[in-house]
Amino acid sequence: TIFFAVFGIDSWKWLAVLLALIPTVNIYNFATCPIEYLVDEDEGMGISALFKTPLFWIAIILMVCSGASELSMAQWASAYAEAALGLSKTMGDLLGPCLFAVSMGISRILYGKYGEKVDLSKFMLGSGVLCVVCYVLASLFLNPVVGLTGCILCGFSVGIMWPGTFSIASASIRGGGTAMFALLALAGDLGCSGGPTLAGFVSSNLGNNLRMGILAAIVFPILLLAGIQICKKSRQDT
Repeated sequence: TIFFAVFGIDSWKWLAVLLALIPTVNIYNFATCPIEYLVDEDEGMGISALFKTPLFWIAIILMVCSGASELSMAQWASAYAEAALGLSKTMGDLLGPCLFAVSMGISRILYGKYGEKVDLSKFMLGSGVLCVVCYVLASLFLNPVVGLTGCILCGFSVGIMWPGTFSIASASIRGGGTAMFALLALAGDLGCSGGPTLAGFVSSNLGNNLRMGILAAIVFPILLLAGIQICKKSRQDT
């Protein structure tokens, strides 16, 4: 945002080059970072065994919905702030994805500090309900303050979804191993691409009505809530 304000939005290509420095540095970080194995290499479940585990598929759904719930709002937050709320590009970025990210970081910091005292399932259920409320605020209320509040609080609501799903899967599926976490990450990335795509598709087919596009994405936190309830019940039964 600062770069665009100083050098103009037409210089976006140079900004992309600067941002490319981050993954370049991470090449070294990933190459030298020690890897801790959660289970012995020979004890991890194989893909075929995972596919036969019902809880694994619930975790897959949770990951898809987690990624979609996060990115459907985050990726469209700036455009939403500009088109639906009439803000400038700079203010749209600062009040949209920037504060979304800040609130998401606060959520993860709080859970990281006090997580041992909180029931993860209840925390995720509360986060899912808050996420649904945020999507309603952002899509159905015309007041700009209310709409932006929905965008910002949505970051807080989705903060625990991705890491929380990993924790639930790890506790529910003993010996899941590397294959499980790799497939869960893949499902999360699928949600990260599918959620914004759905929002954009609906918006485009309704006369570029971004509010309705965001409203369509409310299906993901609703499915997430259902998945958490099913997973919670399954764990209690076992």
